[in-house]
Formats: sequence, C-alpha cells, structure tokens
Amino acid sequence: MTTTNGFLVDPLNHPLVRRVAVVWGLIGAGYHLYLVSSGLLPNLITRPLHLLLALPWVFLFATTTSRTARWSGWIAAAIGMAGSLWVALDRDTLVDQYGALNGPLQTVISIALILVVLEMGRRAIKWILPAVALVALAYGLFGNLLPGRFGHPGFPLESFLGTLTIAEGGLWGPLTGISVDVVAVFVLLGAVIGAGEAGQAFMAIATWSAGGLRAGAAKVAVVASALFGSISGSASANVASTGAITLPTMKRLGYPASLAAAVEAVASTGGQIMPPLMGAGAFVMAELLTRPYTDIVVAATLPAILFFAAVWIGVDRQAARAGLAPMPADERPTGRTVLRLLPFFALPFGVLLAVLFGSGRTPQLAAGAAIATAVVLLLVDERLRPVPRLFVNRIARAAIDAGRQTAGIAAIIVCAGLIVGVLNQTGLGVKVTSAMIALSGGQLWAALLLTALACLILGMEVPTTAAYVICVAVAGPALIELGLPPLVAHLFVFWYALLSTITPPVCGTVFIAAGMADAPWLAVAGRALKLGLGLYLVPIAFVVQPALLDPLGQPFEATVAFLRIGAALWLVSAALAGGEDALARSWLRLTLLISGLALLLVRLV
Repeated sequence: MTTTNGFLVDPLNHPLVRRVAVVWGLIGAGYHLYLVSSGLLPNLITRPLHLLLALPWVFLFATTTSRTARWSGWIAAAIGMAGSLWVALDRDTLVDQYGALNGPLQTVISIALILVVLEMGRRAIKWILPAVALVALAYGLFGNLLPGRFGHPGFPLESFLGTLTIAEGGLWGPLTGISVDVVAVFVLLGAVIGAGEAGQAFMAIATWSAGGLRAGAAKVAVVASALFGSISGSASANVASTGAITLPTMKRLGYPASLAAAVEAVASTGGQIMPPLMGAGAFVMAELLTRPYTDIVVAATLPAILFFAAVWIGVDRQAARAGLAPMPADERPTGRTVLRLLPFFALPFGVLLAVLFGSGRTPQLAAGAAIATAVVLLLVDERLRPVPRLFVNRIARAAIDAGRQTAGIAAIIVCAGLIVGVLNQTGLGVKVTSAMIALSGGQLWAALLLTALACLILGMEVPTTAAYVICVAVAGPALIELGLPPLVAHLFVFWYALLSTITPPVCGTVFIAAGMADAPWLAVAGRALKLGLGLYLVPIAFVVQPALLDPLGQPFEATVAFLRIGAALWLVSAALAGGEDALARSWLRLTLLISGLALLLVRLV
C-alpha cells in the first residue's frame, strides 16, 4: 500500500489492489447488466447483492486516513457482505417470517447490518445522513415514550428491526430497488462514455460554440458543465472534471480567481437536473411518483435549459462589467475537430434517446443499448483508428469509476431507506405533514417557504438525492394536500435540494471550486450567490406557471412560460449586476428587479 507518514493514501495505487478493484467493478457491471437483460429476480436477492457489491468500494478501495480505519473497514465489509449474502441465500425462509426476526442470532445480524450501513454512509458522505438515520431509529425504538401527537404505540423489537432488514421496508425497500434496477446501469453508461473520447468531445463543443464570445472562457465552463452534467449527474464530479480545464484557462486570461470558481461552481450544480441522465434523484422521483422516467426527463428539460440560461446571463452581465474578452482564436478548436469528436458524445446519447422515446422500452434497456454503443467507441481513437491496448485501460477506468459512483449512491440511498422505513412504520411522516399544514396556516406559499428552507438547510450537509428524499417524504404530502400537483411538488423540492450545493455556509461545489482556483471560499460563495440568485426564483415559477413542466401536453403555454421566465431572469440579473452607468442607477435597477419578479410570478390572465 502507498502510505505517507504511516497514513494510507489510496489503495488503488497498489497494482494488485487496482487489478482486484477492476475485476470487482466488472463483476458489478456484469451483474447489473444481467438484471437489465434477463428479467425478474426477487427483490430480497437483487437488493442485498447490490449492497454486497457496493461495500468494498467504501470500506476497502476508498482512501483512508489511518491503519485503524483500514482494518475496521475490512471488518465492516466482511460483516456487511456476510449479512447481505445471508439475506439473499435465505430469502425463501425470511419471506415466510413476514418481517419478524426469529431468534437472537437474526437480531444480532440485523443490528450488525444496520450499523454497517450507517458506517458506510459516514465514510461515503460524512456524518449528517447517518445521524438523521440514528435519530429516526431512536424514534422508532423509543417514540412510544413521547406524549402527545408525536408519540406512537410502540413495536416489538423483532418486528421493528425485521421490517427494516429482512423485509422490503427499510434496507431493501423501493429506494434501494431504484439504485439496483435503474441508477446503477445509468452510472455505468456515464462511466463508459467518460472513459473514451467524450471528455475531449464536450470540451471541444463547448469551446468551439462559446469560446469566441464575450467572457468566452466562462461561457465555455457553462456549456461544458451542462454537457458533462448530462453524463455524470454529479455536481462535485462536474466541478472536478470540467474545472480542471476551465479554471486554469479563466485565470490565465485574467479572470479574478473568485469569479472563475463561482462560475464553475454554479454551472456544475445544474448537471444534476440536465437530461437525459440527470442525477440519481430523477430515478427516485420517477419511482415515488409511479411515473415513467421519460415523464421526468420531459418535465425537467425546460427548467434545465433555464438553469443554464440564467447562469449564462449572469456571466454575460458580469463580463460586461469586468470587460472580460473572448478566448484567443488559436485556443479554440476548428469545426473539423468538433465534427471528428462529436460522434463519441452524440452517438451513445442518440441511441439512448431513440430507444427511450422511440421504442417504448424501459430506461434500463435504453441505457444498455447506449452502453453497448459506447463500448464499441472505446475501441477507436478520435481518428477512428483501433487502439486495443488503450481499450483495455479504458474498460478498467470505466469499471473503477462505475463501481465508485454506484457505491456512493448506494450508501446514500440505503441509508435514506432506513429513514423512510421508520417514517412508514411509525406514521411520523403523516404527523409532520399535519404539523406543516398547521404551521403554514393552510397557506401554500408559507408551506413552500418552509419546504425550501428545509431543503437548503438539510442539503448543506447531505447530497442532493438524500436531501430530496427526506424532504419530499415529510413535506411533499403537505404541498400536495394544499393543492400543488405531485410532479410540481417533487421538482420544487428537488430544485432547492440541488441549490443547497451553492448556498452558504456549507456549500460543497463552492468549496471544491475555491480550492481548485486557490481562491477564498467566502468570496467565491458571494459571487456564486450573486451569479445564481435568479435560480432560487425558478421553482416558484413552477408553481405559478406549471405548464412549463408539460411542454408536450401544453406546447404553446409552455413556450410562453419559458420565454417569460427567461426574460425575467435577464431583468433580475441586469438589476443585480449593474454594469453600464445607466444600469448602475439605483432606481432603474429597482425597476428592473420589480419587472423581472412580476414577469416571473404573475400568472397571465
């Protein structure tokens, strides 16, 4: 192992461990592709095996900081994998127990599985989500001692733990099913596309299309983040990948470091809502709403365009104020280069969309067809010459990237599954919904404000998908009961959970971008808020103009709403940015702001 002063750096730097990780990643990829192609296996087999495959990535193959963490990781992985395998192998017996543990050995295994999942969450995504899960578990165990409406009658320990660990009410519930059946194969698709020439392709497209404009390097970051986000669905991965290229370029061209980092942080945040892949939250949303994934893609398309349009407008306004020039012509690719690279990006997505929307097949089968296309493209370089040795390296990279990302999402979803399982058993979600309605006085706008604040606060410490799942579980029913259409309510929650990544004081993408640009994070956060302030208004437009989410069913109304919101975002951005002398006058800026808000919020008669 590679160590520094006795501390483990990265196990995958060791050639043998890396080879083992590649093989494990290929096994995981094969398992999830098998599920897509072969059909139906019981949930209490597929879901525990999914966790079994994810555990080594968190406990054995991830960077650790001490020998204690390393050895405890081996122990936790062994316990978790053994427990998961027990559930899968004993599935027929466990089903006959109807969610009740039988004997002290099963109780011990159940508790061990829960503890391993909590530790998995802590290692993968820090402490806050496991802490919330612990609070939920404590409520399930001891909530019967609480007086009043928030108490519950209590449950036998064997029934409470059994529902969470040997039935489909917690660790192996519907949320984990989404991770197994859909998310994993789409993560694999993103990893395979990213392992080839697609990275060069989206940067070439972005630089060619936007590099020659005012503030070209910043606009390249916006376009590149949108394209990469459609592959990864991860804000942090987006910052790390596109920022490695765009941040040095912006700084070299004279951009203030804080502005460069803010542009990259805000633009990268939108990748989680950018079709066709979006983030894991989109697949969770489809499951919770019991609607086809294609409905979520269609509903998110215009808002996603508005997201990046708002960032583009903000960049342009700040460019006008700072006098930021285009990128030099010799640093921009030619049209011929773009055309040569375009197939590596466009073909897998073309296949995905054709199967998804043209054949009526499931999203999993569409992703499988796109993966096959992307694997074929890994065989050649940008000039379509065979590269067999490079192909092996690309497959290895894709296997490791897919394994790591799938395990990270599994850590979030399985841990969140514990919380949702407790909510369902105790009825706490219904009680919180009633309390929210009472606190808001039955007013939708008050409930929306409370929900938005909850999403922003919770999302500061947990990933977007986890914040969305928790908030929608407790606040979603209240919003729907107050008259909001379910799809609007879910997208409202998801959008604010997404924006938490740029909302101080804990703003993950800002921290990453600031570190990469060597800029003070507080200055970056201030610029990011100013740049993305209009984004906080867009979800409110969903409520006022829900036609925006139905471009196929209401094309005219959706187009009008899209143009209105786009114009409103321009006015708000102009009011905030200032710029020319005329716009710097306070009264005119106030007029622009009020006009923008009116366009955004007032429904046409």
